[in-house]
Amino acid sequence: MKNRSWAFLAGGLLVALLLAGVVSNYASSHPDGLDSSLLKGCTVDADDNIVAGSCPAQQARDHELGDSPLADYGVRGVQNSFVSTGLSGVLGVLVTFAIGAGGFWLLRRRGTTPTDGDATTPAEGDPATSDDVRRRADAAS
Repeated sequence: MKNRSWAFLAGGLLVALLLAGVVSNYASSHPDGLDSSLLKGCTVDADDNIVAGSCPAQQARDHELGDSPLADYGVRGVQNSFVSTGLSGVLGVLVTFAIGAGGFWLLRRRGTTPTDGDATTPAEGDPATSDDVRRRADAAS
């Protein structure tokens, strides 16, 4: 990969880490569209506990992974919520980047590069082009 590509990739990773580690702490604490639509028909208190009414959110159950180390946008065991949220975001970016990079590495083309005397052009009889030309000629006749 070219140096400019590495610099672009590193810059993008740095921006993602900065956003996940710092800016994520300033995200809205109000429910998103799905959460608020599930609360329609219910009355909630200041702590978002349902106190009256009937709504789909009353059927909600705890998630199976609710006790996992990165549940609820934080890291279990870290007492400072700012650090916990930031660390959770950074870990999420790094895991996502590692999975993506690993996937690209596995799927990349592993073709051989032609040596000086081996390079062919379509005019010199590239097998793929020759097959295409033959198929078109057979279809036309």
